[in-house]
Amino acid sequence: MRLLRAEDLFRKVLEGGSKKKAARLLGLDVGSKYVGLAVSDEQNRIALPLGVLCRTKTNINLMADDFKTLVLKYSLAGFIVGYPFNLHGQHCKNAVQVRLLAGELSKTGKLDDMSYTYWDENFTSKCVEALLHPLKLNNPNEAKTMVDKFAAVYILQGYLDNMNRKLRSVDKTEESDGT
Repeated sequence: MRLLRAEDLFRKVLEGGSKKKAARLLGLDVGSKYVGLAVSDEQNRIALPLGVLCRTKTNINLMADDFKTLVLKYSLAGFIVGYPFNLHGQHCKNAVQVRLLAGELSKTGKLDDMSYTYWDENFTSKCVEALLHPLKLNNPNEAKTMVDKFAAVYILQGYLDNMNRKLRSVDKTEESDGT
């Protein structure tokens, strides 16, 4: 797996789609027990909830296999990994587990052709918890996995919105320049 700048990964996705299938992105909300997953639609405009993977210290190869399956099933071109930056854009102490997962997945060699980027995940779980609170989910495990899955949606949607907005502003600039 290769770490790319956010804009470079989006450019790769836009250029990487074939005529048969568009390249898509997978959003990840990395936690200590679960990794929430969301996938973009084929136009890379909308994030859709997908599920969660259980995370343990010993199942990294199984996780890499699961990711490889998702890459093939959804024509994925890259991963958008939620990353906890602090208010000044610096790394937080919780970022260690995110970097650890990315490093462990890279070491398996099963995702060598994939790229990823980090995207700010601050307050995603809190926002999702607030949205889900009125549902009064009684099963704590169900509630936790639901939060993780929709936090991944929130992360991926933030990335897609930002990248598509940048793309439109570049297109408008080129139109006004006559290029």
